[in-house]
This record gives sequence, C-alpha cells and structure tokens, in this order.
Amino acid sequence: MRYALATLLLAWAAATGGVWAQDAGGGAAAAPLVDLETLVVAGEQPGPGLWQVRRGEHVLWVLGTVEPLPRRMRWMSARVEGLVARSQELIEPPSFKVDADVGLLRGLTLVPALLRARRNPGGRTLAEVLPPETHARWEPLKARYLGDGDGVERWRPIFAAQALYEAAIRRSGMTLDDSVGRVLARAARRHRVRRTPTQVELRVDAPRQALRELAAVDLDDGACFERTLQRIETDLEGMRARANAWALGDVAYLQRARYDDQYRACLRAVTSHALGRRLGLDELNARAIEAWLQAAEAALAANASTVSSLPMSLLLGERGMLERLRARGYEIVPPADAMHATGAGGDGRGPGGDPR
Repeated sequence: MRYALATLLLAWAAATGGVWAQDAGGGAAAAPLVDLETLVVAGEQPGPGLWQVRRGEHVLWVLGTVEPLPRRMRWMSARVEGLVARSQELIEPPSFKVDADVGLLRGLTLVPALLRARRNPGGRTLAEVLPPETHARWEPLKARYLGDGDGVERWRPIFAAQALYEAAIRRSGMTLDDSVGRVLARAARRHRVRRTPTQVELRVDAPRQALRELAAVDLDDGACFERTLQRIETDLEGMRARANAWALGDVAYLQRARYDDQYRACLRAVTSHALGRRLGLDELNARAIEAWLQAAEAALAANASTVSSLPMSLLLGERGMLERLRARGYEIVPPADAMHATGAGGDGRGPGGDPR
C-alpha cells in the first residue's frame, strides 16, 4: 500500500485538499465565547449556481464550494449531475499529497514514529510551549469542544488546533466531508465521463528518517494555533452563514463573503521549515494550482462542455482562478447570467447544444 505521510505532515490541510488561496486575508480580534444563534439549514437545498468560463463555443462550468457545509443538508444536485452527464470531462479540484512507497507491515512499524512526531519534542505540554494568554484562550475552548481529557495537551499546537477545529465544526451542525466532490464523481462514473485529477504528489523516499527529524524539531506553529483559536472564537457564525448561503444558492452573499482561514498559517509551519523545504513541500501548492489551470485550458481547447469545482477561496478574488483565466483571454460569465443564457430553467446546456 502507499503509506500516506500526509497523515502527519499535512493532516490539518485535509479538509481543503491541501491547496489554499494565494491572497491571505486579515484576521479579526479575539472575542469572548458566545452561544451561536444562526441555524444551519437542513433538508433538500438547491446549492449555488455555476460560473462559465468560455472560449467560442467551448465552455467550462465551475461550481464554487465552501467548507464546512450543513451536516444534514441534502443537495438538490440534479442540474449539476445533468451537466456532468452532458459534458466530456470532469476536472477535479487541485490538491496534493505526500506519500512514501512502503508495504503494509513496514507502514505499521511507522505508526509509533508518527505518534512521537505528533507530540511536542521533549514531552512538553501546550502550557509550556504557548504564551500564557494563548493557553488561557485555549482552555475554555478545549473544555467546550474536546472535554476534559489531557492527552491533547502534549500534542504540538498544530495538531491540537486541528482537533479543536474539527470538534467545533461538528458541535456547530456542520461537516468537513466533501459531499459535493462525491456527487460529481458519482455522476461522472455513472455517465462514463472522463475524470481528470489535478493532484500533485511528492514522494518521500526515507519516511522514517523524515519522521525522526520532525519529532526532534520545533515547528513555528504558534501562528497556526492562534489563527485557529481566532477563527473558532469569531468566525463560527460566519461559517454557518456561508454554509447556509451555499445551500440556499445565494451567490451574491458568497461573492461578498470573506474566506480567511487558518490553513495558510498551518501549512506554512511545515513548508517554511528546513525539513519541509528539503522535501519540496513548499512547492506543492503552486504546482497543484498550475496543474488545474493547465487542465482547464486543455479542456476548453478540446471539449464542448467541461465541469469542475473549486473552493470559493480559490475561485474568487484578484488572484483567484477566474481572474487568472480572464487574464489569459477567456470570457467569464457569472452564475445569474449563465442561467439566463441557458434558459430560465437553468438546464445547463452549452451554446447551441441539446440538453437532452
């Protein structure tokens, strides 16, 4: 089997597929804990519209996604599944993974090294490695979302932060599961539509040595921990509002919303370290983004219709994928205009094409 070293090195990036937006946003100041009032929608919901990227008669339909999403939402995905069925290709979102090519038994022998690398060097606790004021903010959040167990207190800040974040998302009625990706992949399989991955891979030839080195060094993960606390303290309500807007198809709200998150700071803690640079982790994000852009341009040259999905944080903004494609000469049609161009029913047919 291929043993995923990313389980350790990139665990905090799993929810986003490992790729983050190029332009970082500002963070809000810490706020006291409050009980959230915004309800997360449930039941069947339409989801958002799709952007069109066009060149002549060729069109790439792009579904913007957000995470987390409402846990009990059932997405009315028939229109998007129909688009996939009438298309020639599905381009998967950009992502990356770090692997080591080892067998099952050898992989199991690496588990103790993985667990050691997750802990702070020297057995130090979070109280010993964090500033006192930061640890004071952590304690009530930990009690609320993780309970009274002390095992996490010996984890590195980057892993403790991810555990806290995932627990807070669950308690808030949301999920980090990639339900949208599963729907698109299932539609492509059902209708035998070609799937094009844009995942880049980094192979680690000496995983035991890398884990041993990682276990012995401190990471500059204080900013990751701070940003995660800040997001839980100040943005859970915003996350729920964005999740609701996505479920209800409120594209205008999604375009106005901010998509700051902690993943950039968390990933930088490893990619900026000497070990991360030596392994090539610092290049993975740019490689994955370029892989998606190349796949998109190839599809627009070859296909009448192509479908893809991208996180809103990658899709929008001055350095987002839509603006990059616009700069390369493609026409960008926003969701409302795209639906108008394909008929009031939003059947998703391409220009001059028969939706059936």
